[in-house]
Amino acid sequence: MKNHLSYPAILFIFVSAFISCKKESGTGTSVASANNIIETKAPVQKPISYNVNSNIGGYQEALPALYDSTTKKYPLLIFIHGIGELGNGVSDLWMAANIGTPGLIKQGKFPASFSSKGKNFSFIVVTPQFKTWPSSDDVNALIDHAISKYRIDANRIYVSGLSMGGGVTWEYAVAYNNRIAAIAPICGASGPNDPKAQKIAQGDVAVWAFHNQDDDVVTVNNSIGYVNKINAFSPPVAARITLWPTGGHDAWTKATDPNYRENGLNMYEWMLQYSR
Repeated sequence: MKNHLSYPAILFIFVSAFISCKKESGTGTSVASANNIIETKAPVQKPISYNVNSNIGGYQEALPALYDSTTKKYPLLIFIHGIGELGNGVSDLWMAANIGTPGLIKQGKFPASFSSKGKNFSFIVVTPQFKTWPSSDDVNALIDHAISKYRIDANRIYVSGLSMGGGVTWEYAVAYNNRIAAIAPICGASGPNDPKAQKIAQGDVAVWAFHNQDDDVVTVNNSIGYVNKINAFSPPVAARITLWPTGGHDAWTKATDPNYRENGLNMYEWMLQYSR
């Protein structure tokens, strides 16, 4: 017996094909084509009050503008605040959005995309608010949460932070040296030693540290010591350091500024060179 299509069925097939052709030709927008579009709109940051664990009551979330229109995975940047921004993650959460990278996002000064090795990337930036000085396990819990909630490229996870957050950045790279691609600790409040440096070097974690030489809150010897000790263990990528002669404790304004470059790269472009 022959199969005959009814007129309504034929019309449905025709309309479906027409819509598909429109999407492919660019007059419509498909998810596949959106995956290849370079972001032009800056990310928008919003507070998320959520108990990630007992020490994280919330975080600032910044997603690429086209995130909901794509299916691709994005690099993750965890930015860790200083001791002055500790809070409950609810009514205090605004404090975690004021300085460093989240401060730039809040002001609309964070680029929509970055270029690295001929490819374009846009970050998912998550800035937690801790209640007390965080442990490496706290940071790891946040990364686990981010991976479960967002489309994260697990090979491109980066951590940065200032003062307390810079110290926690060092410590996280020691404890979880096989999970992250690069760190950018800024005036980090953590003392170096050989076992810590060896873990970072053996983990193949790229390092770019920043500090002001006249910092009277956290000694510049922390950053110098970490970098020298890491390089003594001959890591695959030599740890690097930027030292400014003045500026006091605030090295983060310069370090996180996308317009500050060395060897043609800002902090974010430098990170994106590295993946697991």
